[in-house]
Amino acid sequence: MSRISLIRRLGARPLTALLVAVALVLGLAAAPASAEPNEGGSKQLREALEAAAKGHIEAKAKLDNSKRRQQTLAGQLKTVEERLVGLTAQVGEVAAQSYRLGRMSVPALLIQSASPEAFLHRAAELDVMAQRDGRKLRELTDARTEASQAKIAIDIEVREQQKQLAVLAKKKRDAEKALAAVSSGAGSGFSGGSASARPAPRNSDGSWPSESCSVNDPTTSGCITPRTLHALQQAKAAGYKRYVSCYRSGGSGEHPKGRACDFSAATNGFKDETATGGDKAYGDSLANYFKNNASRLGVLYVIWYRQIWMPNTGWRAYSGSGSPAADHTNHVHLSMY
Repeated sequence: MSRISLIRRLGARPLTALLVAVALVLGLAAAPASAEPNEGGSKQLREALEAAAKGHIEAKAKLDNSKRRQQTLAGQLKTVEERLVGLTAQVGEVAAQSYRLGRMSVPALLIQSASPEAFLHRAAELDVMAQRDGRKLRELTDARTEASQAKIAIDIEVREQQKQLAVLAKKKRDAEKALAAVSSGAGSGFSGGSASARPAPRNSDGSWPSESCSVNDPTTSGCITPRTLHALQQAKAAGYKRYVSCYRSGGSGEHPKGRACDFSAATNGFKDETATGGDKAYGDSLANYFKNNASRLGVLYVIWYRQIWMPNTGWRAYSGSGSPAADHTNHVHLSMY
């Protein structure tokens, strides 16, 4: 049925006909167009990208945590070594005094004591000295043990860091291998986007807590993870308020898991055309915003305008099937850890 025919059929209701006509003319009656159903190319590619990015993020968290532990241990070792200097000097004085004066025997005490009272007094003094000397020796031994344990712990952290650096290198190779099918090399990146997002909650060791699709998605009738919701809210707080769609039941990738959102470059919804002008500038700034705040928000990867950003590769060229949705020239795709 044509728009004119529909309006004529509603002619008996002038106000209703007017509203329908306005909606049809402005395109408000139609739902926003969808983004690419299967983000990131093939299922195999998406899984490879996810594994490489997640592996990098997890190894980086372990590396940073190990560095923090090493720094703490180094501070403890420095404190113990300073104590060792003083204790070693004190024990040295005790040893020198014992060498010069020798240990007083019981017969010597009796001979040198003028009375029983003097004997008891001298004996008490020597007992106090012996206790003091023994305490200093124990403190020195304990400090040396503590210093040795701290050095061993530091060596363990150094080995842990070397291990995680090797993992990071491998995950980078994995990402580059996966991207080879859709990338022709390094990307130029984009400008804009502040690094001002409020960090999402982490575990005490710096890792990201495991999350499920457990909170309502404000952009659809589905669900998303708390961390994805946080990223969405932070982007809106930073001024990125154009149309967004997160949860999607069809296809694979992060959308069905509630860990991805598509941000339209256009104002009112996804347009099946490549963004230009202000829409392009909006997408540039938003994509770079997520890149600049990746460690604060838990970003897995970002795809925009024939480029993909991953934490272990930076911006790389990216090619889809040629449509604006597949090439991500009409929307910014965000995947979350």
